[in-house]
Amino acid sequence: MTVKVHVKNNRWAAGSFPNTPEGEAVFTITQDRIDSALADFPDLAGKMDFRIDWDTDNFETSMGDTDVLLTWNLPTKGLGAIAPKLRWVHCIGAGVEHLLPLDWLPKGVTLTNSKGIHAAKAGEFGLMAVLMLHSHMPKIITNQRKVIYDSLYASPIAGKTLVVLGTGSLGGAGAKKVQALGVHVIGVNRSGRAVDGCDEVVTTAELDKVLPRADYLLIATPDTPETRGLMDRRRLDLMKPSAGLINIGREAVMDYDALCDKLEEGSLAGAILDVFDPEPIEADSRLWATPNLIITPHVSADDGDAYVPMTLGLFFLNMREFLKGKPLLNPIQPDLGY
Repeated sequence: MTVKVHVKNNRWAAGSFPNTPEGEAVFTITQDRIDSALADFPDLAGKMDFRIDWDTDNFETSMGDTDVLLTWNLPTKGLGAIAPKLRWVHCIGAGVEHLLPLDWLPKGVTLTNSKGIHAAKAGEFGLMAVLMLHSHMPKIITNQRKVIYDSLYASPIAGKTLVVLGTGSLGGAGAKKVQALGVHVIGVNRSGRAVDGCDEVVTTAELDKVLPRADYLLIATPDTPETRGLMDRRRLDLMKPSAGLINIGREAVMDYDALCDKLEEGSLAGAILDVFDPEPIEADSRLWATPNLIITPHVSADDGDAYVPMTLGLFFLNMREFLKGKPLLNPIQPDLGY
């Protein structure tokens, strides 16, 4: 059996993905990259026929006999008729909010994502960001812009409390790194299940109880109907004025206007934001001028050198399961959106 795989790469375009010209090289899947990754999977040699395409240049003609689609996004209208043989769609990212709702997914087709491959990088970024907040770096950088030399001291971080909203691979990795410094870590997830790196875990319904305890809040949730607007103005007001927060999940989870208000009035100490909508941030966005805010350009979890190799490594692990007719890793639940 030869599995026909259509690879849909995206050219950079304003307001699209990749969101910068530099990103196009990072996220593009080429035949050379496929061949390099396949070296670790000799058992799959000769079992796949790859068709590498850009945007929708040859989408409809190629998808007619395609078994598997490897992509970030796709035209979903009438997919069942366009791709009658399709059985599996793999999204090269961890978030699939851009594909919601999943009512377009044909019956019998499994959607998977790349959850987990970004954990190491995200954990390091989370640790860095928490330490930056603890050392007052957002305020120090704001002072630098204003030509203010003000000594802002910090003690060792042990004994502080970090709340991690979303304890999946990204949040969980950050929790482990920060806990190792003696920080008390409270995880918040949908089920309340225990998580490595968390000293205690509560359900999302109990979020209001733990926010006042947070010295730092790390948000790492996907954008789903349940998480959209979760950190609204009311919940931001529950945090103590000395607290800082980090968002490496999605902008839709938080009210950024309310956050800017609180940073401007000094009722939150600082913030580090890595995710935005749209991306890049518009030139006239108030985010650029908000004090005590550090903006990073959606780089918290993406490895510029290894993104495609890691994606293909996971894809080929799943291809083994696909060829055996077994359940795939990282299936997306259409009713939950993750």
